[in-house]
Amino acid sequence: MILNRLFEFMPGLETFARYEKSWLKDDVTAALSVAAVALPVAIAYAQLTGVNAAVGLYSCVLPMLVYALFGTSRQLIVGPDAATCAVIAAVVTPLAAGDSLMHWQLVMTMTVMTGFWCLIASRFKLGVLADFLSKPILMGLLNGVAITIIVGQFSKIFGFTFDEKYLLERLSGAPSYLSQTHVPTFLMAVLTVIIYFVMKRLKPTWPASMFAIAVGALLVWLFNLNQYDIAVIGSVAGGLPSFQTPVFNIGIARELVMPALNLAMVSFVSMMLTARSFAAKNGYDIDADKEFKALGLANIASALSQGFAVSGADSRTAVNDANGGKTQLVSIIAAVLIAIVAVFLTAPLEYIPSAALGVVLVIASVHLIDFKAIWVLRLRDRQAFYLALTTLFAVLFIGVIPGITLAVLLGLFQFLRTVMRPTDQVLGLDAKGIIRSIDGSDKAVAVPGVFIYRFNSPLTYFNSTYFKRRLLERFARQNQLEPVDCVMIDAVPCFTHLDLSVMAMLIDIEALLRKRGVSLVLAGRKRQLISWFEQTDMVVGEEGIIIRSDLYLALKLHQSHLAATTEPTSESAETTAANQSILSHSQI
Repeated sequence: MILNRLFEFMPGLETFARYEKSWLKDDVTAALSVAAVALPVAIAYAQLTGVNAAVGLYSCVLPMLVYALFGTSRQLIVGPDAATCAVIAAVVTPLAAGDSLMHWQLVMTMTVMTGFWCLIASRFKLGVLADFLSKPILMGLLNGVAITIIVGQFSKIFGFTFDEKYLLERLSGAPSYLSQTHVPTFLMAVLTVIIYFVMKRLKPTWPASMFAIAVGALLVWLFNLNQYDIAVIGSVAGGLPSFQTPVFNIGIARELVMPALNLAMVSFVSMMLTARSFAAKNGYDIDADKEFKALGLANIASALSQGFAVSGADSRTAVNDANGGKTQLVSIIAAVLIAIVAVFLTAPLEYIPSAALGVVLVIASVHLIDFKAIWVLRLRDRQAFYLALTTLFAVLFIGVIPGITLAVLLGLFQFLRTVMRPTDQVLGLDAKGIIRSIDGSDKAVAVPGVFIYRFNSPLTYFNSTYFKRRLLERFARQNQLEPVDCVMIDAVPCFTHLDLSVMAMLIDIEALLRKRGVSLVLAGRKRQLISWFEQTDMVVGEEGIIIRSDLYLALKLHQSHLAATTEPTSESAETTAANQSILSHSQI
């Protein structure tokens, strides 16, 4: 019992308890590859965030160890992420106002806040938020962030400094900036690109980014290229991270609360897309709520080790899977290797050219760009295409943080629109007596004298008015074609919880229909509806709203009632007999 609870709390322990020796070779091979890819990327993302290179390494070690214990994905690798770092830099840079120590402290504070938001979400079982930001919105967001990063790195590649903050202003000043190109810096960037793609061509499985950066650092060291004003990352304070309490104005920290919430949302959704895809590929499931907790603990661990916010790293996860990684042991081994570099081998890092890191960031960001997928949406789903495009332009034109806020709001509005204005159908019977939607195919026809309605969303106070309007509009159209004496509502999809506004709306509909001599029947959720009606003192039965177990029984009893209460003419008798014949073939 205790062991099961421990496994429930730390899913990774269960994997290690059942570890098979045959997995070890693949896990070690994958860990070496992951560490080789993670090292240069972590240093580059530290530069993007605006902190020391060693901080990027610290941001890998503890988070990877923590996720290995608390995460439910066997392949996912957590660590610095392009979108995450871009968000942090956009928030923290103006608040720090050039103070490097405050910048670092604000980065850690925002990371802790992000972690706590994730833990709160996990506590309240909000893993469903993985589906909150739709794929089109996330596509637009990542494309916009990638373009923003790429343009921002041009200053390192060409050797100038941007005076403007926003993308459009930077692009408008491109001719002036390009005229300021520092030739030695640009040549170093070109050399890095050449080495990267030559390595990719000759040795596709080797870590091309690390090799290109290492060659650049070696050239700086051998030929003292500093004398040509080629910028390098400079002194790297290695060793074990020391805990420090941030010292800054609480008012500034307050500015980080909502950006941290946005960051938690985007990081989690992005991570879940990666985790789910590799889980499906390898034949297992992941727990979204536990993933929220694992991400929160990983971010808190990163902050405690002086690092910055982390998320699921899709490129490193892909490397892990491609090299046959089987379990979370890959993360542990890779974290140990990175820790060794961070503590003992930081001296060579100071010779790494900033231009080379800029190239690595551009290459990593290019992989996030997928305009083709957005364009395909135009043909498949025009609404999704507009959502993706709106998010993309928002990030480009108004900035990363406002763009992310807009993306979250778009996700919320999309959800509310789906719930408040859902699809609905008028139902009828086909030739086999099966209830189905009446559409242009003529496979189903309306039951004479009966209007059957289905509303495809839970009814609540903010869509009850729309429900009432749609029901009466569609009822009126059918009633014009043929008189209707009974309205039936499929209660299964729409009556999911008690809402007093909905109950009041039903009373209004029943009163309107009764004045026209039409009865109102709710079909499905019988016990639940009767209980709600009793709580709200609503009338059930012939004198009020009729409740039946399902639509088939409601139709059967309605036809029986007509047969018992009317003196049929030859024509009406034939109609009644035909309806009963159809219903006799249906599923009751």
